[in-house]
Amino acid sequence: MAKKFYTVLFFPSKTAQVKKIKLSVFMVKSITCSLAAVVLVLGFICHDYLNIRFERIELERLKKANRLQTVHIQSFANEIDSLESQIARLKLFDKKLRIIANLEKPGETDQTLGIGGSLDQEERSHLVFNTKQDVLIKRIHSDLEQLKVESSLQEHSLQELYEFLQDQKSLLASIPTIWPVRGWLTSGFGYRKSPFTSLREFHKGIDIGTRLNTPIIAPAEGVVTYVGRKGGFGKLIVINHGYGITTRYAHLSKALIKTGQKVKRGETIANVGNTGRSTGPHLHYEVRVGGVPVNPKNYLLN
Repeated sequence: MAKKFYTVLFFPSKTAQVKKIKLSVFMVKSITCSLAAVVLVLGFICHDYLNIRFERIELERLKKANRLQTVHIQSFANEIDSLESQIARLKLFDKKLRIIANLEKPGETDQTLGIGGSLDQEERSHLVFNTKQDVLIKRIHSDLEQLKVESSLQEHSLQELYEFLQDQKSLLASIPTIWPVRGWLTSGFGYRKSPFTSLREFHKGIDIGTRLNTPIIAPAEGVVTYVGRKGGFGKLIVINHGYGITTRYAHLSKALIKTGQKVKRGETIANVGNTGRSTGPHLHYEVRVGGVPVNPKNYLLN
């Protein structure tokens, strides 16, 4: 059986000789199949390229959205940290006011709920960089629930305190809530080593170191019950504020008030000195309730 051939004619130009190419059927089929395969492969390549390009654009968009979301979440978490700190300070202030108003004894257990705290910076960074934002978001929601409960309790507590204090204005005017002098706290209230004997002793007040002759002010309204010298205290002033509260000011250089005189909060009463048993210019300041020394810092608000 004779083989079949295809003849392909080429006409280069009008004057040029016609060129003939003789191709077998098998060759034509092979060329056709090869061209079809090339077109198919190129089609798949173009399709994959376009898909990859679109996916890359979408990935970049998602990365950008993720970065923005991370920044927002971190900012939100930082705001929660700040809010927690504010509530903690508010709780301490509330407790101090209650101590002053005798609504709560010093050292009494706090009945309000504690705040667990949001994630610290290291933990938060670890979660963000591992794209575990869902954990961070859940923790933020948990903190928010706690803050809602805590703020509600604090609001109720402050409202109760406000109503009580409205009826106790005269008592508040008599409570020593401001520092009698500004300086450095050189010795606190409670047990300490004596600067003279090196033995353990109970310090009934606080020592505030400052310059000689610095003015001392009355921390509350009251009546002066003693002005004079008294043993190791040197020059001493005692003020009765009523409600069983008295204050003492020792080691003075000069007293500016007299026994029986009424004083107001903020009024200058004496100058810092170095009299009596003292190692340098300072004010020894005491607060006594019912004759018993208490820590003056429990009453200081400023």
